[in-house]
Amino acid sequence: MPQRTVLTRRAFLETTTSAAAVLSMSAYSYARILGAGARLNVAYVGVGGIAGGQHIGPLAGLGADCTAYCDADTDRWGNCAERWPQAKGYTDYRAMFDAHEKEIDAVMVGTPDHQHYPATIQAMMRGKHVYTQKPLTHTVWEARQLGIAQRKTKLATQMGNQGHASDSLRATIDYLRGGAIGDLVEAHVWSNRPWWRQGEGIPDGGEPVPDRLDWDSWIGPARMRPFRHEPADNWGGLYHPFNWRGFWDFGCGALGDMACHELDPLYWALEPGFPTEVELVAGAAFAGAPRYAKNSTVRFRFSARGERPAFDVFWHDGGNRPDRPEELAEGKEMTSEGALYIGTEAKMIALGQARNVPELLPGSLHEEYGTPEQQIERSVDGHHKEWYLACTGEKPFDFPKCNFSYAAPFTEMILLGCIAQRVGGKLAYDPEKMTFEGRDDATALVTKEYREGWDFRM
Repeated sequence: MPQRTVLTRRAFLETTTSAAAVLSMSAYSYARILGAGARLNVAYVGVGGIAGGQHIGPLAGLGADCTAYCDADTDRWGNCAERWPQAKGYTDYRAMFDAHEKEIDAVMVGTPDHQHYPATIQAMMRGKHVYTQKPLTHTVWEARQLGIAQRKTKLATQMGNQGHASDSLRATIDYLRGGAIGDLVEAHVWSNRPWWRQGEGIPDGGEPVPDRLDWDSWIGPARMRPFRHEPADNWGGLYHPFNWRGFWDFGCGALGDMACHELDPLYWALEPGFPTEVELVAGAAFAGAPRYAKNSTVRFRFSARGERPAFDVFWHDGGNRPDRPEELAEGKEMTSEGALYIGTEAKMIALGQARNVPELLPGSLHEEYGTPEQQIERSVDGHHKEWYLACTGEKPFDFPKCNFSYAAPFTEMILLGCIAQRVGGKLAYDPEKMTFEGRDDATALVTKEYREGWDFRM
């Protein structure tokens, strides 16, 4: 592996806004020019789970090829091995990148959250277009860095947030931008997650690592710990393959898992930037505990911008949700997921998921208002094809609508909420300095220490 400069926590906080200001063109000089008839060569980092269900099939259907793929668990290689028997499998994506750098055109990342940034920045440093599953990163600092990298490299990027291309999500934007509820005062978005175990400790001791699992590569940049399987639910072991979401070292809890979907219409519609305050208003802070708490409500405060006044957004998970609006028709249930928008002139609700087509309240107002005037174009190509067309050069690098220039600040906003869940209280955020006023404990969580051999940066 090439030599890397390891910066201290303080140094990379101080240089965060200029870390990629002087990129060498050689960092992405291996990008291949696709000629007529050439097939996009995609490498997959993580080939089970979301990759097997939503990444590999759509890209293969568009004509993409594959010569290499990676998953720390060789039992999950089948999704690629069966489709591309000539492709080579790896358990460590660093080795895959080194061996196939000149062949790979693009990379799809579908790993646990803590591996998103290292795999993504490695791909971008080598000039590869990249599609990374949500949440884009594991820390606030990582999100800021990928936004910088996207602007500097002009590679085709996309965060795996499939609902971003849906008509129903964009219909919500039509209502919000069209003034159907006046100015937004308060929004509530709630999720039925976590489905996995949270709010618990970790058993002592470890168990033998299965031969199929490269535990060192699975841990990657995180602090090493013993492997444990302990199948106690439908999702498998203590960490792998799914329960990692509830651990601070590996995942971003229910907020990181679902807010990239459920807050997307609001964030896209209002373009609010970063919150000035983040506050844990319900649920217990989990401080130094290894897992996220079982439930929470987090408030984000966004300042006024131009003619738009300030507003609050409340995120609820683990069974928490807002009170039922009195305008909701009798007999309609407050579903386990949804969104409620309270404006200066009316209310609006989306039941089932926040991405569903919303309804103005009361129902008579909805019928009277009719279909809102379209404020945002619909996706003709869909989420995956937008990225594919940008990778092949048929569309501009920023054609994908959830590219990192949007996804990075959106993810940063969400991860500020995860910090509030951990430390509690009301936090005043300075986005320029990436610090919390008077809260060194919260500021320390903007970034993290990386295990030796996994600290990558441009």
